[in-house]
Amino acid sequence: MARWLPRSTDLTRFCQKLNRVKTLEDDMMETSFNRCLSTIDLTLLGIGGMVGSGLYVLTGTVAKEMAGPAVIVSFIIAGFASLLAALCYAEFGARVPKTGSAYMFTYVSVGEIWAFLIGWNVLLEYMIGGAAVARAWSGYLDSIFNHKIKNFTETHVGTWHVPFLAHYPDFLAAAILLVATAFISFGAKVSSWLNHVFSAISMGVILFILIMGFILAQPKNWSAQEGGFAPYGLSGIMAGTATCFYAFVGFDVIAASSEEARNPQTAVPRAIAFSLGLATGAYILVSVVLTLMVPWHTLDPESALADAFYRRGYAWAGFLVAAGSICAMNTVLLSNLFSLPRIVYAMAEDGLFFRVFSRVHPRTQVPVIGIVVFGLLMALLALVFDLEALVQFLSIGTLLAYTFVAASIIVLRFQQQKADVPAPAAAGRPSPEPHEGPSAGELKEYESFSDKLQLVDRDKSKEHREPGQLKATFEPYLEFLSDFYPGEVVTVAVVTLMVSAVCLCSILVFGSTHLHLPTWSYSLLLVLFSLGFLLSLLLIWAHEQQHGTQTFQIPLVPLSPALSILLNIYLMLKLSYMTWLRFAIWLLLGLLVYFGYGVWHSKENLREPREQRLSARYVVFPSGSLEERVQPVQPSAQPASLPDTDTADGRR
Repeated sequence: MARWLPRSTDLTRFCQKLNRVKTLEDDMMETSFNRCLSTIDLTLLGIGGMVGSGLYVLTGTVAKEMAGPAVIVSFIIAGFASLLAALCYAEFGARVPKTGSAYMFTYVSVGEIWAFLIGWNVLLEYMIGGAAVARAWSGYLDSIFNHKIKNFTETHVGTWHVPFLAHYPDFLAAAILLVATAFISFGAKVSSWLNHVFSAISMGVILFILIMGFILAQPKNWSAQEGGFAPYGLSGIMAGTATCFYAFVGFDVIAASSEEARNPQTAVPRAIAFSLGLATGAYILVSVVLTLMVPWHTLDPESALADAFYRRGYAWAGFLVAAGSICAMNTVLLSNLFSLPRIVYAMAEDGLFFRVFSRVHPRTQVPVIGIVVFGLLMALLALVFDLEALVQFLSIGTLLAYTFVAASIIVLRFQQQKADVPAPAAAGRPSPEPHEGPSAGELKEYESFSDKLQLVDRDKSKEHREPGQLKATFEPYLEFLSDFYPGEVVTVAVVTLMVSAVCLCSILVFGSTHLHLPTWSYSLLLVLFSLGFLLSLLLIWAHEQQHGTQTFQIPLVPLSPALSILLNIYLMLKLSYMTWLRFAIWLLLGLLVYFGYGVWHSKENLREPREQRLSARYVVFPSGSLEERVQPVQPSAQPASLPDTDTADGRR
């Protein structure tokens, strides 16, 4: 029975295969895409992804049902929380200017299987998001014409009463997706130009809403007679924050487009900062004028802005608001259709997904096959499926991607840079440093790894510290950590930090409601998991990190990414159990695809050397520097004869 069990070495090798990271090219600016997007193009793409139908619907819903006029505070907090995630994307987009967004960022720092699962979830997120926006676009346009399109379809086509299917086929939603797919396939420049047109109209309508709204503002609508500024208190503000957070999820289109940016090192961070700032300002100001125009408790959640102008005697303004809403939804559609094929391309290019999606059209320089296939899948979803039950699924995929990107920032920041890793020695003998000559003394060789571990540097506190090594200040107190490889302790601490964050948020969310913990155990568990989170954070901070890079770096690492991780996990645990069930089913499907195809066709799998016997030799120069030489052992041409000792010594 035991012989059928896998050996420990095989299990170790298999786990290493799952956690291997992507090898980046020396010239990361080289690409088969067309680098034609400027900072303005990327900024407008980000605005288009964030300022969609939520501006016209979400503000009224949160104001009436959750926070009242304090929806302004909810958007401020949500904007700050989104900034933590956006800064992580900005650093990665500048340092790794390759398409793929969260998938690529996870692959280069955490590991292959985690990157695949992130990319797999982002695929479904974009497909459902695009289809849901198309149905909202169709419904909004249909409402302008008194639902004549819906009535015509139900009369001449019929209705369905099948679970998970829509009440009737939405041909208009499918048609707008097919038209958008056609425009996206013409290339990044055409997509960007179309996004400019719709974004300009949308921002013009927003400017009109702000001007007219402040003219019609009545401060008494915030008075105590109408319920006050924060009628639902702090709990209402935080509940509104959780909902408003999802209004800012579109900025990752900028990171997904970094391979088509002219100067991604500066354009990506600036575009993310500008677009997030403008989107946050738009949401806050529209919330201000909306709650000042009419009392918050009289708002219509379905069409708050149009209804507010109608009740103030400006019915004609409703048509402008409708036009702005349709243009805003068009930009979200373009954003989804623009990002999705590029993430599929990145996965296919790495061999983790079907290679047919990695083909780039020679003229348009975009992945046309991916655009057409996933555009058709989006159109099919919008045509026949009931997406209301699936829309909440979008949240968990986005939050999971944010969590892994934040963790990847910490891991990458405490890794050695590519230039710091010593290159393997040439095929010959090790060459000494330039300042060393024959008079420097003899070289010392160590034939075993145990001999290498016994080497003790004379003055560790004065030597140059590499990223991932323990800081000299903490070495007298944490000397046992100095024996680990650079970055190894940080990786373990990041895992511990994430586990502590999950446990801490679970107690906060379920401790008093589902688990019914007594007060003493509730408080004790909060203290224990909080200490685990803080100690992991301090342990990470006690190590050296990369400094002096020429690209953008998020400040206050590891604090900023750790706060982002904590917030994202908290929001994920607030989602319904049905969302988690669907998420688990989709993950299982993804694992089938990965273990059935991706793990065997991965480019990193092809780069791995074949199993061979190795001999390691550790050469120590008199200056104290250590060089490790690993060479394959060649089979002897004459197995029965003994090796020529003199020749071996001469080569050595």
